[in-house]
Amino acid sequence: MNNTAVQQAEPEPILACTICRNVQNFDLLIEDMEAELGERWGDLSFADATMFLAQDEAEGLEFVAIAIDEDDESNVATIADLIKTAVARNIRVIVIAEEVSPMVLHQLLKLGAKEFVPYPLPEGALHEAIERIRAPEPAAIEPDDTPLRARPKEGRDGVVLPVHGLSGGVGATTFAVNLAWELATLSKDSAPRVCLLDLDLQFGAVSTYLDLQRREAVFEMLTNTDTMDNESFLQALLPFNDKLQVLTSPVDMLPLDLISAEEVERIIDQARANFDYVVIDMPSTVVQWTETVLNAAHVYFLLLEMDMRSAQNALRLIRALKAEDLPVEKLRYILNRAPKFTDLTGKGRVKRLAENLDISIEVQLPDGGAQVVQACDHGLPLAEVAKKNPLRREIQKLAVSAHELNRKAAAAAK
Repeated sequence: MNNTAVQQAEPEPILACTICRNVQNFDLLIEDMEAELGERWGDLSFADATMFLAQDEAEGLEFVAIAIDEDDESNVATIADLIKTAVARNIRVIVIAEEVSPMVLHQLLKLGAKEFVPYPLPEGALHEAIERIRAPEPAAIEPDDTPLRARPKEGRDGVVLPVHGLSGGVGATTFAVNLAWELATLSKDSAPRVCLLDLDLQFGAVSTYLDLQRREAVFEMLTNTDTMDNESFLQALLPFNDKLQVLTSPVDMLPLDLISAEEVERIIDQARANFDYVVIDMPSTVVQWTETVLNAAHVYFLLLEMDMRSAQNALRLIRALKAEDLPVEKLRYILNRAPKFTDLTGKGRVKRLAENLDISIEVQLPDGGAQVVQACDHGLPLAEVAKKNPLRREIQKLAVSAHELNRKAAAAAK
């Protein structure tokens, strides 16, 4: 009888542990862990976890949930070591973070943490994270030498159209948003599939101009491109009026070097595989992955104005690209807020600007006036609020022309 009682009282093995400075700071985590695992979990401090994970008893753990807040950022080296040790012992890691900087999160996820959940925990978020880490790993695919863009999942090989402002306020984002919308609405029956990527990680305004919510899913996708698949990429996008798919900039302001050239290439490849046109709103700053976007681009739009700052920045950019032997022939210069036809000296000034820069200004966009600001503030493309606006008409003409050229090129390639 006594032996039976002892056997019944024997505790069940521990399946998971929380690791944090003080678990009482994460009361919602305690509730969710109890709901998911009952009594089959424990709590460890950072120091205790360092010793425990080195012991054989740790091999029975299914996962650890490392909970951190902004006060733990000074201890990031210890937390990084814990993640490395857990990953080496085949223990899955979930990071639960409250007001932690994106750079720290990026570092921890790169070390092998499988999931990130913000704190306070959204309802069901921990359950979903546990379900994902319990899901079987996908079967390994034999590598081949065929580039991703040659075998798109949806049978597409999209045209990449980056838009880069040569200085702040030249209208690059307005142009990118409206160009993407005009391409997406070329036809009621057979309009091309269009994706708009906002890669200005600090001051990206595409979400504002289209009244879209910024989501944590964008940051998660950007920091996990090595495991990004077709589904996770598409889930990070938001639809606009069921005709345009948009990757907004992240919720928080992030350093532009948060993503590498390889990560940007993966994002562009996924976009090309699923869409006919990929319009990219670039930061005005030149970064390490600008070269990657330029190489992937079919046409690289540079917006400038009739002022000295645009002219100087254009010269500096052209000089830098030529020094690196990059494909400057892809550059297409667009003059925004060009002189009106009633400006008798306007044509001469534009001509002198082009000659001084040794470039060809192929497109001149008129000043759309107050309607442009109103459309941006209301989160709508110009076509939705001011169809007859002169700026909208010029962008529409450019979209139609680009689409026709692309169709002819595709037909000739067959």
